Amino acid sequence: MKKNLLFILTFMTFTALKAQNYSEDIAPLIYKHCSNCHRPGEIGPFSLTNYNEVAAWGATIKYVTKIKYMPPWKPDPSYKQVQHENYLTDSEIKQISDWVDKGMPQGDPAKEPPFPTFPTGSQVGTPDLVLSFSQSYLHKGDGKDEYRYFVLPSGLTEDKELVALEMRPGNKKVVHHTLFWADNTGAAKAEDAKSAEYGFTGAGANVLRGDQLPGYVPGTKPAVFSNGMSQLIPKGSDLVLQMHYAPTSVDEYDSSTVNLFFSKTPAKRRVMSHILLPTDLVNGPFVISPNQVKQFEAVYKVPIKVSLIGIWPHCHMLGKNWTVYAKLPNGTQENLIKINDWDFNWQGGYSFNKPVVLPAGSEIHAFCTYDNTTNNPSNPNSPPKFVTWGEGTADEMFYLPITYVLYQNGDENLSLNTANEKFEYEVDKIYPIYPNPVSEECNLGFVLNQNKEITVDILDEQGRLIKNILKAKRYLQGQHILPIETKDLISGQYIVRIMSPNTETMTAKMNILK
Repeated sequence: MKKNLLFILTFMTFTALKAQNYSEDIAPLIYKHCSNCHRPGEIGPFSLTNYNEVAAWGATIKYVTKIKYMPPWKPDPSYKQVQHENYLTDSEIKQISDWVDKGMPQGDPAKEPPFPTFPTGSQVGTPDLVLSFSQSYLHKGDGKDEYRYFVLPSGLTEDKELVALEMRPGNKKVVHHTLFWADNTGAAKAEDAKSAEYGFTGAGANVLRGDQLPGYVPGTKPAVFSNGMSQLIPKGSDLVLQMHYAPTSVDEYDSSTVNLFFSKTPAKRRVMSHILLPTDLVNGPFVISPNQVKQFEAVYKVPIKVSLIGIWPHCHMLGKNWTVYAKLPNGTQENLIKINDWDFNWQGGYSFNKPVVLPAGSEIHAFCTYDNTTNNPSNPNSPPKFVTWGEGTADEMFYLPITYVLYQNGDENLSLNTANEKFEYEVDKIYPIYPNPVSEECNLGFVLNQNKEITVDILDEQGRLIKNILKAKRYLQGQHILPIETKDLISGQYIVRIMSPNTETMTAKMNILK
């Protein structure tokens, strides 16, 4: 007994004295929670891709994680858990703090996990349709934010079932967020024709018809509908984008692209949306007086039994918090989302891990609090002014889209979490080498259906190894492009091979011509 007690005390003492180090303790946290945005070409103001970069910002990282400003995850996980949660636990925050306080030791670099190779094309897979701006748009450097609509003709000759929509912003410095609709009425196109510049402003209520499609905010992975669910994109539709460009002091150009993914089989269930607006308020009108803190409540009575699959609370700079729940006919309450510290810069859409079943007659109650006083550091008006509904950031919104499907037996136990699922359109795939024939350099494109370590080799026609390009390097799920130098290879026929444990080998032919 004494020996066991001595062992336990010795182990506890050793654990307490073991200093946190970057390679073993901090790098896994940074690469998982921070580096998706904090790397070259992304929205983070500085990169966090290695020890030197992280140590240089150590004090800042300690501070912003301690106050839970970073990572920018706003929903309260204790109220309702959703997909793709990205937050640090209290113990992980303490790990970072202790590491900084102890001088940020690096530890053994050999024990550091490999830095993830993030997708360069799509995070989902191979898109079925890619729509792009027809020209670049100039967002002026006047220090003002801008909401602008763009109309991208789909060219679809038949109805399509959308399972995922992925925004690839052309200029991540100014694209704050994007909302999407499919318009088959021609209303958006007609409004666009009135504008001398590319895109148009205003007239949102006149052109945003039909169900809202999945939106985009920086740093999030696109939602993917599963279990035979999809949204309808009617033939001949135009994809309408409402782009919010953030304020900038210099002129910035943007030319963005949207990837669309369609179901390969007839959809079994149609995803629809309902939006709670100021017309649903029980304590309207939607007017916020100067020097007033006011909470608005909206109530929507569900007319038919449904299964909720997602929610997107939205307001502007006066917003302070959101609470949304459903009151069922039997008197029980179903939590939907709670955001205790609203931040306009880090809003998002959230998908539930499994459907939230609401019987007919259930009431959705949504509460949002607004602070129109000088105590609100985000208040865009000084002194405070009367504020009501409007698209501009200095205006306000009470806007709550909720997506749902009609209820089916078994929805209570249905999993919506797609993190570990393999989709038909999301399979390992290798593309033809380009350019081909190759002179000195070429590009290898490929898609991975999950995170994995890959090895890339060049073989001769007899299958003999000629050159190793990558060896057991970790790549994330999605679409990638790998440049390959061939200066040291003579003219001839070659095979490029991609291997990964427990998956099929992929190959592509390459013809080198000097």
